[in-house]
Order: sequence, then structure tokens, then C-alpha cells
Amino acid sequence: MRHFGSRSATSRVFLVLMCAVLAVIVIVTALLMWDSRRAEYRHAERTTRALAIALASAPYTARALAEPSSSADVIDVRERVSRLRQDIGVSYITVMDASGTRLTHPDPEQIGGRYRGTIPDEAVPLTERWTGTLGPSVRTIAPVADDSGRTVGWVSVGITVGSIAQEISREVPLVLVVSGAFAAVGAVAALAGRRITRRITGDLSADAVREALVSHDSLRTLSESLRAQTHEHGNRLHAAIALLELGRRDEAIEMLAATASRSQALADLVDAPDALDPAVRAVIMGKTAQASERGVSVAVDLAATLPELPLGTMELVSVIGNLMDNAIYAAASSSTRPRTVDLRLGVEAPGRVLIEVSDSGDGFGAEAGSAIFDWGVSTKQVAPQRAAEGRGVGLALVDRIVREGGGSIAVAEGPTTFSVRLPLRRPEARVPHGPTLVAAAPPSVRANPGPL
Repeated sequence: MRHFGSRSATSRVFLVLMCAVLAVIVIVTALLMWDSRRAEYRHAERTTRALAIALASAPYTARALAEPSSSADVIDVRERVSRLRQDIGVSYITVMDASGTRLTHPDPEQIGGRYRGTIPDEAVPLTERWTGTLGPSVRTIAPVADDSGRTVGWVSVGITVGSIAQEISREVPLVLVVSGAFAAVGAVAALAGRRITRRITGDLSADAVREALVSHDSLRTLSESLRAQTHEHGNRLHAAIALLELGRRDEAIEMLAATASRSQALADLVDAPDALDPAVRAVIMGKTAQASERGVSVAVDLAATLPELPLGTMELVSVIGNLMDNAIYAAASSSTRPRTVDLRLGVEAPGRVLIEVSDSGDGFGAEAGSAIFDWGVSTKQVAPQRAAEGRGVGLALVDRIVREGGGSIAVAEGPTTFSVRLPLRRPEARVPHGPTLVAAAPPSVRANPGPL
């Protein structure tokens, strides 16, 4: 069986869009049916109310109630209500005396029987839902008054629920047409999304697209690091050449010696761990140079020996590079002195590796919350014209890489510290779990994580 993660990104996009389309169709169909049902019930209430009041107000209704059941006026009323019932389409029209004894009914056997329903205490129309001799119905009962205003009877008009359901069923074809139109539009949109995705990703799997994104980010981080390192050494070299031209040979030698000593000390430190990839070392050294350009000092604390990490080279470059980028920016933007960034990498406990990056910045603020790990969210202040330049990707990418590696990322303030904890092996089943936000850094956050 083919694993879902191995499907192409195009197929996954198409599948997600089609699922969304189906969900929308179900919701739209349900809403249309509900609205149709509501409209039919309201129509039934208006129809029964209008007809009941009209019949109760008719003079021949009051005359019939004053006559014996076999009189011509009563027979005339029965004929009238029978025609009205068929012409208007209601289920029944019942004329009754003040006590509720039926004078008319669609079923002749019910004439003379007791009305089943609510007879109001006051002479006012009442609309209700009731189960009578013909089953559940929507009905309205209205008072019949004689010339003196005395209530002499009632007129009840009803439409059974079964009749209402038949009317609703007539709306089903229209609902299906509307739902079909939504389905067609959604299918076209899904196919368009699939085509656009295919143009961008080809037949790459979703995992391959993610790895490409990680690789792109890692290469960017490497290039920026190497540029900063080259720029720093270039500046020092130019300064030394200028000193030589001015005849200040001792100062030039001292500057070059200090530069060489500093670079060698950092190289020796980064070279210490056996399992640290050269690309990761280059990133740390480059970020240190980049921080120096911005007046930020970087302290690196690496364990002498490290176990094999569960992340690939590009993934580890992306994690360390992005965390250091954010820390350097925060420290450089802060008014706090000195401006510092601390990187620690070591074994926190048996079977777990800790990557910790702290800075002397002002923090990301309580209002940011867990949103700092969302795609497109950035705590950096940028000009409006640069707002769409891919900001808010770094921490989201770090969070994704760490979770897929079976690890976790925690954030604490005082100072701002990002702590990544990774198992020594990548789990078979990737169980996502979000980042942990800590209101204030506990004492152990800055403690030595183990044999560093």
C-alpha cells in the first residue's frame, strides 16, 4: 500500500480541494433543505391563518352556526369549505360551535365529534402544531362572532405535515441543481489548483517538496553565513592593508594576528564534536561573523562528543541557522548592553539532544504567543514594501522540522530562549505536537544541559 506521505504534492492538493468541495456541497445542501423546510412551514402558518380568519369573518359562517345541522345554511357552509379546501390546497377546514363540536370535517364520520386541539380562552386567532384525526398538522383556529360580538363558534384550518413534506420534496430537484452547480465549480477549481501545483512541483511527493523547501532555506542560510564571514575578513584585511600603507606595521600585524587567533579559536571550538557536519560548522562560524557585523557577540558551547542526530544536514542547518538569525536580530535590535547570543548543543539526558539558543533581546512579547510558529507570522519590524518578502517562514520551518524529527521546541523568556529537544533516532510514526510556550524561563533553562 502506498503511504499517503509518498503521494505527489499535486495529488494531495487535489485531494484536499475535493474534500473541501464535498464538505461545502454537504453544507450547502443541508442549508438549502433546512431553508426550504422553514419556508414551507411559515407558508403553511400564513395560509391557515389567513383562511381561518377570512372564513370566521364571513357572515354565512355565523348564520350556519345559529341553525340546526340539517339546515340549508349548514349544507351551504359545508359545500363552500369543501371547495375552498380543494382550491387552496389545505388539508382540512373545520367549523365548530363554541364548545368545539364539529359542524364540518373532510371525514363525514368526524362531524358531530369533539374538536381535537387547543380552543383559546380568549377570542383571538391561535396558530399551533397539533396531532389530530388526520395526523400532525400546522393549524390556525379563529373565533366566529355574531352581530353582538359574542363568540358563537370557531373555524380551524390545517395543513398536515405530510402535505408540507410533499411540498418540500418538490424543492429537492432545485436543491440538487444548485448543489451540482457548486460541485462543478468546485471540481473546476480543484483541477485548476492541481494544474498550478503540478507546474510548480511537477510529480514530486509532498515530502520531497518539504525537503526542497528545507534545502532552499539551508542554502540561503549557508550563503548568508559565508557572505558575512567573507565580508568580516575582507574588512579586517582592508584595514590591515591601510595600516601598512600608513607605515603602521606593528598595528597591522597585531590586527591580523588577533583575527587569525579569533578565527582559529572558533574553528577549534566548532571542530570539536565528532558528529557535527562541516556544513553545520560553517553556519555557526558564518552566523558568528554576521553577528559581529551587527555588534552582537556569540558564545558557542558545544559538547566534546555528540551522538548521531536524527536530522539530516540540511535540516540541522535550517534549525540552527534560523534560530541564530532570530536571536541575532533580537539582540541587535535591543537597547540592552551587552548584546549577546548563546548557542548550546549537547546531550541533555540519555537518548535526547538539546539545541538551545538564547539572546539578550527584548523578547517577542506576550501578544505574539504561539503564533510565532505560524507560517507568515514574524516578530521582526519591516518596511511595508518588504512585508511580502517571505517573512514569517523561519520559525515555522524550524517547528515543522523538529516535530517531524520526533522532537519538541519550547520557548521561554527572561532571557528569550528557544530550546529544541530531539531524540537520537527519528521515529517511524511522526506524531505532530505543537511548541510549548513558557511564561518565564525556569532556572534549568540556562543550566548546563549535560556533558557540554
